[in-house]
Amino acid sequence: MASPNRNARTAVVLGRLLGVAFLVCFATGVYSYFLQQPLPWMRFPTRPAQLYQFTQGVHITAGIAIIPLLLAKLNTVMPALVQTPPVRGPLHLLERLSIAVFVASAIVQVTTGLLNTYQWYPWPFPFKQVHNALAYVLIGSLVLHIGVKLRLISRYWRKRDSYDEHGRFVVDPAAGSELLSPSQEARVDPATSAPAPQAVASYPRGITGRVLRWVDGVPAVPAVPAVPADAAETRPGGPDSASTTRAASAEPSLGVPQDGAAEASRASRATPEATDGRRERIARRGFFAGVTAATVGVVALTAGQSSTLAEPFNVFGARQRHRGPNDLPVNRTARAAGVLATATAADWSLTVVGHDVVRTFSRAELVALGTAEAELPISCVEGWSQMATWKGVRMRDLLGAVQAAPGSHVRVTSLERHGGYRIMDMGPEYAEDPTTLVALELNGATLDLDHGFPARIIAPGRPGVLQTKWIEKIEVIA
Repeated sequence: MASPNRNARTAVVLGRLLGVAFLVCFATGVYSYFLQQPLPWMRFPTRPAQLYQFTQGVHITAGIAIIPLLLAKLNTVMPALVQTPPVRGPLHLLERLSIAVFVASAIVQVTTGLLNTYQWYPWPFPFKQVHNALAYVLIGSLVLHIGVKLRLISRYWRKRDSYDEHGRFVVDPAAGSELLSPSQEARVDPATSAPAPQAVASYPRGITGRVLRWVDGVPAVPAVPAVPADAAETRPGGPDSASTTRAASAEPSLGVPQDGAAEASRASRATPEATDGRRERIARRGFFAGVTAATVGVVALTAGQSSTLAEPFNVFGARQRHRGPNDLPVNRTARAAGVLATATAADWSLTVVGHDVVRTFSRAELVALGTAEAELPISCVEGWSQMATWKGVRMRDLLGAVQAAPGSHVRVTSLERHGGYRIMDMGPEYAEDPTTLVALELNGATLDLDHGFPARIIAPGRPGVLQTKWIEKIEVIA
């Protein structure tokens, strides 16, 4: 528990990184949620077309980076988490409860988020709603935690105020840190408090005492054997013997004082403070090097599922780009959706419903309306994304065929009979965009069944779950 890494400065540094990562995840997560569950007055940008590809890629990457940072922070504050007694009063109880909420919500949030990237849901609650609600709990408890620890954070915010000239952590009891070992409690910052007397603790003898001193970080005090005052008198010859004469003759001559030689000898050796500082610096650098390597490693080995630059290093990503039918990964297959028969039926048609006009189109009739081509990404909430070339009928042309007014809201229904995204609503900013298509082809070939054959939706800047596959109806709702 007495590791030199377990101090307030380390906790502040890791806390800053975690705070930034949590805020990035919160902002991008809220954006993703409202794209899927918009309020009536909300409108979203359709340019750049890769906007959601960027925000969700950042969301997942930052969430994965949180995992090693959170483990490092928990390791740093472990002595405070397991302190005894665990509660020292009503205010301390409230502080401990807020920290418990923060730690628990952070662990649950990153764990469920990570499993979501693999589409594995071993829990009985709906992921999307709980993940969204827990995000507000997490940010609220984070703000409360910062408020409670603000004095400590400001005290150790800067490195130069946290370590002395030897590199040792500066202990400031007034800051209220709970991460002080007995040896640190005995070392007080002289600029902020009067020197404290050396802490004296009672330790048992033998191996048990040595282990306890090592755990507490208290250096062992070497025993100096006492020499009886009359020891010289017990020697043969007494104090006036020849041995005394030889000792006297061994003293330095030529006028060089003995004290000067001792001082020179001591100056050539490192002081205990310098030695302790060097050890603490080595421990800190090793600890942060490990945390940095772990964070960079997990990011580099998963970011390739959404980043072209990191694609060659995608070892742990849930999806590999360019692998799948039409050179594109698949999240939900036609078999899993239960549309194998209906999507391949010879009499399939797309129904487009306006306020006063209803029309049906076979796939050949859709092609006859005229097709357009667009370069748009498929960007999934699980974090993977890929640019692709889509070809199909513009949504605004289909709406024009049923005399829909400009600015219409649209509802799209899939052939699926179950699932939370079987029905999708689309705002006018997407319905009127010239790159929003009822796609019939993908990457130069007929749309594969698993990618939504006979027709699907593709629009700029939207999550993949809203790019409805196997569509059967489009209706104007407002």
